[in-house]
Amino acid sequence: MLSSWKICCACIPQRWILAVMTCFAIMNGYTMRICLSIAITEMVTATNQSSSHTSSDEVCPATELSTSSTGSSGGAHEWTEYTQGIILSSFYWGHVISHLPCGMLADKFGGKHVLGFGILSTAIFTLLTPVVVEAFDAPGLVVLRFLIGMGEGMVLPAVNVLLAHWAPPEERSMMGALAMAGMKVGTMLGNGLSGVLIQNSSIGWPIVFYVFGSVSLVWFLAWIFLCHNNPDDHPFISDAERKRLGETMREHMHKDVGPIPWRHIVTSVPLWALLVAKAGWMWGYYTMLTDLPKYMSSVLKFSVQSNGLLSALPYLVLFLVSISSSWLADWLIKTERLSRTNVRKIFASFALATSAVCIIAASYAGCDRIVVTILFTIGVGMMGPIFCSVMVNALDLSPNYSGTLMGITNGVAAIVGVVAPYAVGILTPNQTFSEWRIVFWITFIANFVAVFIYGLWASGEVQYWNDPDFRKRQQTATQVQRVSTDTI
Repeated sequence: MLSSWKICCACIPQRWILAVMTCFAIMNGYTMRICLSIAITEMVTATNQSSSHTSSDEVCPATELSTSSTGSSGGAHEWTEYTQGIILSSFYWGHVISHLPCGMLADKFGGKHVLGFGILSTAIFTLLTPVVVEAFDAPGLVVLRFLIGMGEGMVLPAVNVLLAHWAPPEERSMMGALAMAGMKVGTMLGNGLSGVLIQNSSIGWPIVFYVFGSVSLVWFLAWIFLCHNNPDDHPFISDAERKRLGETMREHMHKDVGPIPWRHIVTSVPLWALLVAKAGWMWGYYTMLTDLPKYMSSVLKFSVQSNGLLSALPYLVLFLVSISSSWLADWLIKTERLSRTNVRKIFASFALATSAVCIIAASYAGCDRIVVTILFTIGVGMMGPIFCSVMVNALDLSPNYSGTLMGITNGVAAIVGVVAPYAVGILTPNQTFSEWRIVFWITFIANFVAVFIYGLWASGEVQYWNDPDFRKRQQTATQVQRVSTDTI
């Protein structure tokens, strides 16, 4: 049986199978993460979605886009904007906690089972969401979203470890971008399908949790069979591919990596630059990811279906830009037109600056829904080059400790995910233009601080502490220096 599979699959590069499956993993994670942002607009009572004291020039008038029939006549839960902010941010509380320990586990034991368990647990808790909300209201949903966040916190560190074993340096941008494309595809599907499902389902908002949770269970079954920790463990990889990966990865990958060099990691300037860049970008990304549907619904007055589809549009552009820019990045590096460090810096700076300008411009476009949609689409879409720069930079710095680095950077940056929805809930109690402009100006400043720091101190080169033997060399050099001093 095994030999038959090996013959059948020999012509298919298993590293690309893994890249596609990790893309689907992240996609499933994001559909389960983002669907609440659409569903919550239908879960709450209509009277809580805006203040009766809001002036007419601070929100848009209702149109056929907002008055057309939806799948619901209004939610049953009386949650204030503050409560909704707590609910949406609770996901990231768990997200922060699980990143670093799960990254360390993936570094030590491999990423396959860490990733699989993360998606499996997220799927189970997603399927339970309607039952928990019915029984325990907002407190129950907060706890459940916390657990979902913990499950999804396992995913990216595990993906990083798997890519470190499977992605050759000359294909790292493309494979990394393909895997991370799941973020955009998942957001597109989570936004686009949620509105359609809710509007056309007899059971209303619970349908999104049942659909996306079930799809993730199917993915888990395929994952267990198709993917493995590294090429040496894979039962039906071709000998040629195993040999090629072994030769290209041998220089910077070690089977026995030894203890994590914490002191050198936490004092690494390129790592701090990466952390700042990721935090700055994630503020804008999480604000758009979590709260753009609320802006489209409460301020621009789109219906639930139009809201979902238009909220998904920017992520379609983001997907296309990320894939094309990753191909360009690999080409620039392979042909030596630019160094890996300069590619990472230029692509990240372009993405952060362009998206910041477009997002702040959208906040001043008022009720011109076409202009606002175009600006938001460009602003989110131009974040694409982030995925072949900031999102793969941890692999550049240290393939051996990539899971730990992803755990550190994503874990700390995920704190932004806790703060962003909570801050939006605090800053936008009446869902007005002036309130939302404050949110978008914070995004603008965060992005340009990231551009400055990353542009000065980022690196695309493997750091000295990636080599497990560097401590021995340091000790040997110290001993030689002491002997020389004693001799003199």
